[in-house]
Amino acid sequence: MKIGIIGSGHIGGTLTRRLRALGHDVTVANSRGPQSLRDLAAETGATAGTLEDAAQEAQLVVLAVPLKVVPELPAALFDGKLVIDADNYYPQRDGDVPELLDRSLSSSRWTADHLKGARVVKAFNNIQAAHLMDNGRPADAPDRIGLPVAGDDADAKRVVMALVDELGFDPVDAGTLDESWRQQPDTPVYGTDRDAEGVRQGLAEARP
Repeated sequence: MKIGIIGSGHIGGTLTRRLRALGHDVTVANSRGPQSLRDLAAETGATAGTLEDAAQEAQLVVLAVPLKVVPELPAALFDGKLVIDADNYYPQRDGDVPELLDRSLSSSRWTADHLKGARVVKAFNNIQAAHLMDNGRPADAPDRIGLPVAGDDADAKRVVMALVDELGFDPVDAGTLDESWRQQPDTPVYGTDRDAEGVRQGLAEARP
């Protein structure tokens, strides 16, 4: 699959490494430009590119950037694209966003509202980068970690769930984007390596 990754920090860098190791065609971009990505590209065989390079030809785009950056992204670039939202809202970093502070909107719904036309799916936001890198397991492993996947587009969600499985984790259907608050920070499944049944239980136990 041709995958664009926007962001080269903990999650973006980890997904670049893991997805390249699985043989996917990855272009990675960040705010500092392709030159800053030469080492990551040399290490992984990924292509270091611009935001436009990462998004335009990709079948799937991963957003792994500070959430405050999202309104600055050119929405037209993502029109019709399958976009994995791996972001989290942290007020101390991203500033006060009233509808996110009071949870009247999930952060992924907020992102989807900015990227009109994108097929947004929430995934990879609740796992630590080191565990995403090292803790993938075969499908029948008893210690396989479950990862919640939320979205409104059923076909897009199936694609992302298959990718989660390929990376060595059990995908768990976490409902719609409006329900994705259940996997945000300060919920039972955030930062916890539960199995699939544990993820389902944690999603059900989450409180606004």
